[in-house]
Amino acid sequence: MVELGTWSLTRAALIILLLPRSLEECGHISLPTSTVRLGDSITASCTISPNCSHLGPESQILWKLGTQLQLGERQQRLADGSQESTITLPPLNRPRDLLSCCLRWGNSVQILDQAELWAGHPPAAPHNLSCLMNLTTNSLICQWEPGPHNHLPTNFTLKSFKSRDNCQTQEDSILDCVPKDGDSHCSIPRKYLKLYRHMGIWVQAENALGTGKSPQLCLVPMDVVKLEPPTLWALAPSPEVAPPQPGCLLLRWELWKPSLYIEQKCELRHQPQLGEASWALVGPLLPETLQYELCGLLPSTAYALQMRCVRWPLPGQWSDWSPSLILTTAQQAPIVRLDTWWRQRQLDPRTVDVQLFWKPVPLDKYSGQIQGYLVRPPGQTGAVPALCNTTELSCTFHLPSEAREVVLVAYNTAGTSHPTPVVFLESRGPPLARLHTTARDPHSLWVGWEPPSPRPRGYVIAWGLGPPSPSSSNMTWKMEHNGNISGILLQENIRPFQLYEITVTPLYQDTVGPSQHIYAYSQEMAPSHTPELHLKHIGKTWAQLEWEPQAPELGKSPLTHYTIFWTNAQDQSFFTTLNASSHGLVLHGLEPASLYHVRLMASSKAGATNSTSLTLMTLALEESELHILLGLFGLLVLLICLCGASRFCCRPSRKNPLWPSVPDPAHSSLGSWVPSIMVEEAFQLPSLRDPGMPPITKITVLEEEEKKPGPWESNDSSGTCGLPTLVQAYVLQGDPRTPSTQPQPPSSTNDQVFYGQVLGSPTGPGPGHYLRCDSTQPLLGGLTPSPKFYENLWFQNSPLGTPEPLVPNQEDDCVFGPLLDFPLLQGLQVHGVEGLGGI
Repeated sequence: MVELGTWSLTRAALIILLLPRSLEECGHISLPTSTVRLGDSITASCTISPNCSHLGPESQILWKLGTQLQLGERQQRLADGSQESTITLPPLNRPRDLLSCCLRWGNSVQILDQAELWAGHPPAAPHNLSCLMNLTTNSLICQWEPGPHNHLPTNFTLKSFKSRDNCQTQEDSILDCVPKDGDSHCSIPRKYLKLYRHMGIWVQAENALGTGKSPQLCLVPMDVVKLEPPTLWALAPSPEVAPPQPGCLLLRWELWKPSLYIEQKCELRHQPQLGEASWALVGPLLPETLQYELCGLLPSTAYALQMRCVRWPLPGQWSDWSPSLILTTAQQAPIVRLDTWWRQRQLDPRTVDVQLFWKPVPLDKYSGQIQGYLVRPPGQTGAVPALCNTTELSCTFHLPSEAREVVLVAYNTAGTSHPTPVVFLESRGPPLARLHTTARDPHSLWVGWEPPSPRPRGYVIAWGLGPPSPSSSNMTWKMEHNGNISGILLQENIRPFQLYEITVTPLYQDTVGPSQHIYAYSQEMAPSHTPELHLKHIGKTWAQLEWEPQAPELGKSPLTHYTIFWTNAQDQSFFTTLNASSHGLVLHGLEPASLYHVRLMASSKAGATNSTSLTLMTLALEESELHILLGLFGLLVLLICLCGASRFCCRPSRKNPLWPSVPDPAHSSLGSWVPSIMVEEAFQLPSLRDPGMPPITKITVLEEEEKKPGPWESNDSSGTCGLPTLVQAYVLQGDPRTPSTQPQPPSSTNDQVFYGQVLGSPTGPGPGHYLRCDSTQPLLGGLTPSPKFYENLWFQNSPLGTPEPLVPNQEDDCVFGPLLDFPLLQGLQVHGVEGLGGI
């Protein structure tokens, strides 16, 4: 606190040193006091010397408290030419603050002088003053509590005086004892003390606002002597000292050497090292003995022991407790009841193999720790070797067939327990009526039964891993002495996914009942794997699958059903469910020559597991079967087409027929012509030399005349069209689909109606053209701007090339084009001309 104030003053001095030398003696702050009570106000004044060169007639004095700039209450000029400003500060609410007197100097504020203000409270009276006579340092040590903090630097002083009349009058003063800064204790040396005279002692606290005194303490130094604690030791065993009894401890101690001439008494306390028991006090103990036997303790228990001493019978102060001494009480012979159970197996007619189990049940909370077990025949002494000497809770030994009893005891270093006879009773009692079990959670099993009549006096419940891996060494068992119960919850050594064999045996007064067995799981799991699918047979629309059921697994729930899934190439899925006894399935309704993915899922109450996928492909149909199917399909399509065509053709309101009108066969040489191929059908053009073509009944060939222009060879482009040199006319008669063997009678020229003429030259390089001229009979009816596909293809190009267009004459109305564009000429056979332009 003082150091902080010094730092603040130093800071103020540094600020003054930084001022210009002309301002060093300009101003001075005057305060009535620098320390006030917290919350009080204070008035300050600042005087500026007339010698200050920067002081003008209009200079203004400012105040600054901390970082807050304020104006003074008034500013006046004194008779000597100096200026003075006064200010009454608001109540101070901080323990320390800095007040500055400032002068406005240009555009800044210049500090002229500073003063540090303190605010706090008067010191509280110290309390809880106590003094102890320390024989080690040979001084009187006093300590106190200073009271609440008052925010001001406070000095403490320990004052004392000597007195003869119970401190009523003060005789000799003793030099004041001033503690170190921050300490709340102080020591008066031996040379200032009178050990057997009264002393008055108090503590005085003082700061800038006042003084506080503690209540006066009157004492005799030797009456407040505080001894140092003794040192505890365990009493070592010796022939002269008998070993401690169970539950007792022997100990000794050594007194503090400077207190050997002082009469004193001591106290001993003890506490179990483990546990939450409180300290137990024993005393007073006289120091003359320097040893003690502490009894009534728990056997085989570690204890913490501590001791303290005080001046006695004269007044004194208790010493501190000594450091703890840890001692352990002796063991006690086991006080237990041994519950037993056994299993017998006849090795030969004269020997029986016995497996004996036992469990110790303490009958006393102070029962000694068990170090081992002994199994002896009845009546044997310790000189004869025991049947078993083990630290385990089971033992296997051989007995003669006529032996019916052994003796079991527990022992430790303090002795043995009471012997427990084990009588191998015959199984002649009534059995349990019914045994059942239920899993409560993965680590417990509930076993219930119906008690027989008469009621047993108890039950033995044993459980362990069942087949295929039973183990007697891992068997757990317990005995219930209440024969009225009808069930028990097993929670020891129960794990999930394990098969347990549980055995319950009723116990009667002089016999036992037959053991009942049951198997159970506390929790089962889904099958670890699924049987593998195999393809046995396959056909065009079916597949036979099979699998081999697997044996039950340990800890796995039994299977409840199978599910078969199969998926085709179009990702369509199908499934079927079978019971757990199935081992095969035939899939029907499959498509021939198709790919399928099949998998098997085995399910139980605990879950399901999938097998790997099996991929199979059905057989394809045979050629004869395919032909039959295609034929049936063709007949079906034909029937549908015929029905549709008849309905369409027979409709009276139809406007557009499927074929155009043709000349009347009764008045034409085309009366017997029937097209062999429908225009709509797509077909390949047959060769003109094909012998299977229908015969041409009449061919008219016009020979070419040299240099004699014919009627069609006129150069007048306005009258006729330019024609090739060779003109051939064809007329088809009869059914083109049936060859005609009868010669046709010659027809009169007047009866012939030329349907068309084929123009071309055998020597010409270009293709042939056809000529259509006016006729007295209609050919295909009126032309339409957009011809149908079954009409003459007026606007289509020749597939054999695009010839030079021939412009028809308006009078002759001739139209030329490739022969292939004329459908009625596609079945002609031509002699003497090579190909007619490649038809």
